[in-house]
Amino acid sequence: MCQKAIYPGTFDPVTYGHIDLIKRAQEIFPEVIVAVAHNLHKKPIFSIKERVRMLRVATRDFKGIEIVEFDGLVVDYARKHKVKVLIRGLRMLSDFEYEFQMALTNRKLSSDIETIFLMPHESYSYLSSKLLKEAASLGANLRSFVPDFVEKALEKKLHY
Repeated sequence: MCQKAIYPGTFDPVTYGHIDLIKRAQEIFPEVIVAVAHNLHKKPIFSIKERVRMLRVATRDFKGIEIVEFDGLVVDYARKHKVKVLIRGLRMLSDFEYEFQMALTNRKLSSDIETIFLMPHESYSYLSSKLLKEAASLGANLRSFVPDFVEKALEKKLHY
């Protein structure tokens, strides 16, 4: 039985959907590493340190959760830390093709590491950080999508 899993992502910013998936992963694995990717291709608005800090605050009451940053391939990070399972979230059918392609590529790169897909609660199934950043830039109230401290950080970052 695997004792550890990695939930990788950009988390720019962390949403209630991410937090829900961390809770679900925690119910399956005693240890969950939430690995925050540098991933400059996505052009994050928050620095890696800010994203790690927000996740640490969002999960401060969780047991068995470690928040780390990583650069490069997640399978290399997993192999280095002797973790055999990656957690990925599937919100909608539109996520499936990309996530399936990534899982198969990771399998080809490292056949001993498996990907497990988890679905968030249906009330979070449509949330994406990209959509929330766009809504925030237009002054939307995000209280039902992100913790208060994340909403305040978005307001400050986007100056509205």
